[in-house]
Amino acid sequence: MDLFEYNRSQNKELPLASRMRPATLEEFVGQQHIIGKDKLLYRAIKGDRLQSILLYGPPGTGKTTLAKIIANTTKSTFQQLNATTSGVKDIKECIAKAKDALGMYQQKTIVFIDEIHRFNKAQQDALLPYVEDGTIILIGATTENPYFEVNKALVSRSVLFELKPLTPENIKTILEKALKDEKKGVGEYHAQITQEALSFLADISNGDARKALNALELAVLTTQNEPGTSIIIDLNVAQDCIQKRALNYDKDGDNHYDTISAFIKSMRGSDPHAALYYLAKMLYAGEDPKFIARRIVIAASEDVGNADPHALQVAVAAAQAVDFIGMPECRIILAQAVTYISCAPKSNASYMAIEKALDDVRNIQIKSIPKHLQDCHYTGAKEMGRGVGYQYAHDFPGHYVPQQYLPDELADKIYYEPTENGIEKKIKQALKRLNKGSVKNDGTSTQ
Repeated sequence: MDLFEYNRSQNKELPLASRMRPATLEEFVGQQHIIGKDKLLYRAIKGDRLQSILLYGPPGTGKTTLAKIIANTTKSTFQQLNATTSGVKDIKECIAKAKDALGMYQQKTIVFIDEIHRFNKAQQDALLPYVEDGTIILIGATTENPYFEVNKALVSRSVLFELKPLTPENIKTILEKALKDEKKGVGEYHAQITQEALSFLADISNGDARKALNALELAVLTTQNEPGTSIIIDLNVAQDCIQKRALNYDKDGDNHYDTISAFIKSMRGSDPHAALYYLAKMLYAGEDPKFIARRIVIAASEDVGNADPHALQVAVAAAQAVDFIGMPECRIILAQAVTYISCAPKSNASYMAIEKALDDVRNIQIKSIPKHLQDCHYTGAKEMGRGVGYQYAHDFPGHYVPQQYLPDELADKIYYEPTENGIEKKIKQALKRLNKGSVKNDGTSTQ
């Protein structure tokens, strides 16, 4: 840490979260799975033997803090870029300085890039040759899954460390330190916090230390106290300082996909309670209700199918209603559709059937459609044998006659295999009745 950085950290005008940022690994709270004393990252930082790494995790879990700790401990030159404000020009300047440091002083350069997922492909590509040849050691921090958002070549040349949301106990430790610290924290106010309020802030911050510290600072600075008495932060004060639970949900990010995945799997798994929770989470976080409705329609066909054909009708009706009603009332419609899909009997037979059929279309060469199924409604068609031998189903008892409909190459293929669930059980029984005898290629029955 240089003089300017030190003075900045002592500036009481900075947010509490910035002032309380740990300067050493010993001060760091949480993430013991990657910085415990026997762990790779701890050893690499302590031994100043760091290779290119990517730090991936939700906001407020310590990614930038770890980079700052590395800056304080390394003998290498340390440069920092922020992907939201830096471009290719800044990257080139950074590389030029790194080359100078390596060429003149045999000194390596660590380049920390915050929010590296915001760099476009060209910007990420500009880093690649210099990471590969060792000109720079890259530390990239991202809230998004690097496998989706970061150049695959950069990912393959870096060690990935995933930071987890801090536990409530971690958050409590951080808040208690901030309350006592008179230099960097709010210790000079001699504020006291009830265990109930402390637990509330630790829980509602969703593992984000920054949000918890911001709420604590607001509570300390805005709570009135009588002269000669301490500031008391109770549950009412804590609740007032965080008006709404901070959800770990970015509509364009990794948690978005995890949440919608859990939502779909809960409906498929016939758990209406879990499905409603994930629905509520998405709505609370501002997800587009139309997006949710589309996923419900897909689930109605993919996971319920003919076990309950009404499920698709309910889902489509819900999607249409959501389109012209909107929030907040459409939450009720979505909830109705979600609970119906969740509780309906399940079958993916239709979904599996079309997948098998598509696989055969891709991989099996079919010479022609059977002659008796070919179009015969034009002059000369019958003379060519087209349509000859076709039996009109409605001319037969039960409106059914056994004949071959699949191409010769697939004559015995079975695609749709109904389950024993719901309406599909009746469909399965009907198919068994209709297919008691086998069918020869000329369309006649063996019975």
